[in-house]
Amino acid sequence: MLKDKGGAQRMGTALLAGRAVSTATVLQPSLKTPFADPSLIYINNTYYSFATSANGIFGIQIASSTDFKHWQWLKRDALPKTGNWVNQAKGMGHAWAPDADGSFVLYYTAGVNNRSTPYKNTRCVGAATSKNIEGPYQPQPSPIACHLEQGGAIDMSGFRDPDTHLQWAVYKVDGNKAGHGGICNNMKAPIQPTPIMLQQMAPDGITVRGDAVQILDRDEGDGPLVEAPYLRKYGDKYVLFFSSNCFSSPGYDVSYAVADNITGPYHKAAAPLFAWGKLGLSGPGGASLTADGSKMVFHAHYAVPHQGITRVLYTQEITFDGTTVKNSGGGLLPPPVPAPPAKLTHYHGDEPR
Repeated sequence: MLKDKGGAQRMGTALLAGRAVSTATVLQPSLKTPFADPSLIYINNTYYSFATSANGIFGIQIASSTDFKHWQWLKRDALPKTGNWVNQAKGMGHAWAPDADGSFVLYYTAGVNNRSTPYKNTRCVGAATSKNIEGPYQPQPSPIACHLEQGGAIDMSGFRDPDTHLQWAVYKVDGNKAGHGGICNNMKAPIQPTPIMLQQMAPDGITVRGDAVQILDRDEGDGPLVEAPYLRKYGDKYVLFFSSNCFSSPGYDVSYAVADNITGPYHKAAAPLFAWGKLGLSGPGGASLTADGSKMVFHAHYAVPHQGITRVLYTQEITFDGTTVKNSGGGLLPPPVPAPPAKLTHYHGDEPR
């Protein structure tokens, strides 16, 4: 077992397939179809979410809502073609962990077309642009960040500081790719760092300015990794949302850290915002928020008929009181639940990591 930042035990080895919980405190999915690593943007009186490839979509999925309650999956590919740097071999050309901002720049992760990389299935982060929020997005010719010697780069998202008006991006160095085994390949010593990086961007959102700096990394309470960074500002505080543990386990979570300056230091909250058992969730993670930080989308494990257990879309409204992030669900906990099964039997792996 792993221990969360508040000292509570949480499972980190298998996926929860079913639980006896009170339906009064169970959060229901907004979409009951594979929709992992969702991003979120509000524009033209509509909420849009972009997600990892699935459901026959090779590039990036899209869903939309006009009220944040009722969501519609749009049968189109926002990124029908990835950049020339992407390995188009079977299983490696899919794009995932997307993020779209208001200037219609789509960040995505994909396997790199470089046979000299020291680790298998190494990924980089790149960008694509469109004049239409729904795409199609046209990929840039080169990736933005790779860190090939450290395991690759994944999970880029954009942030425009509402006060300085500077454009930034955050992403994860995929250090667990260079790990030595165990959960998410990084629970056997020596455990590798999985730092979260902050990169200043030009106003176009695709041109890098200067060098990236590290603003967070895993510690013992995070298990094998931290990833899926998302940065927002509330008043004079910067809040960095991230996930820890392993995406295929019920112990995956939505955590956060707070700083006075964009470059840190960031101080991790004592407990995750969403974790296994809260609101009946299993494996919540990959969170994204609207520009004002008031609404959040994330994925969690859910049994989809004829597809097994996969990651589907959930939504919540969010507040920040200067020190603590809270959700509109009030943090209600369901009654005690049985431990997850010892073995993972039916998991729809939307994208292998």
